[in-house]
Amino acid sequence: MASVVLSEAEKLYIVHGVQEDLRVDGRGCEDYRCAEVETDVVSNTSGSARVKLVETDILVGIKAEMGTPKLEKPDEGYLEFFVDCSSNSPELEGRGGEELGTDIANTLYRVFSCENSVDLKSLCINPREHCWVLYVDVLLLECGGNIFDAISIAVKAALFNTRIPKVRVLEDEEGTKEIELSDDPYDCIRLNVDEVPCIVTLSKIGYRHVVDATLQEEACSLASLLISVTSKGAITSMKKVGKGSLDPESIFEMMETGQRVGKSLHIALQKILDEEENLGTSRPKVGFLG
Repeated sequence: MASVVLSEAEKLYIVHGVQEDLRVDGRGCEDYRCAEVETDVVSNTSGSARVKLVETDILVGIKAEMGTPKLEKPDEGYLEFFVDCSSNSPELEGRGGEELGTDIANTLYRVFSCENSVDLKSLCINPREHCWVLYVDVLLLECGGNIFDAISIAVKAALFNTRIPKVRVLEDEEGTKEIELSDDPYDCIRLNVDEVPCIVTLSKIGYRHVVDATLQEEACSLASLLISVTSKGAITSMKKVGKGSLDPESIFEMMETGQRVGKSLHIALQKILDEEENLGTSRPKVGFLG
């Protein structure tokens, strides 16, 4: 992961500021930076979104393709995640980028392993034979800290934007089944994203913890807790990252903060998505090259 080198004086300045609930950029410990969210930015996908969190830039594209249901879940579709770290940071070139990409993909699999996160049964076309497979491609364009949160926001926005064509299963007299796709672009299935979790990363700095840490703050943190939270405040998964340790009291405090901040994050994101949806085709598109 991209990092910055700070002097001891700079680290001390950041740590002391966090203890006083005053970060270098003027935010409090539980404040997010302003994020830009835009959906439907890639034309040849079923759904897409771009999230820019100051210097962190994420692009997500979702492609719906027909596949065969998994043996253990014959009446459900499924999601596949692929992460490409194309950031300008030299630390993410070659093996470093591959390891980070694998780590992010594994985290997303774990977050979406919760049964209620996405209605996978709605992706089933014909049990044991055909289903929709959603290939979620995540592209890390620029890394400026807090990439897990930004990626989870982009994935939820892309799932909200995803449109899957409606299909009919036709059966002839001989019992042969054929699948017929609707030609109408508006005759499609929309996914319910109400239960899709967002990741809230809490970084322990000194005796306190912060959300949405910058690269400079990440350099001062020895341990962080990744918490996936639903819109109702339910925690679906947790993961500790970093070389440092966390005591039980700190973990419980971070969980409470994650639930509180996560609910606010979902409300703000859903408001943006609904406003953009209401604009329809009249909204100005910037696109990820804008």
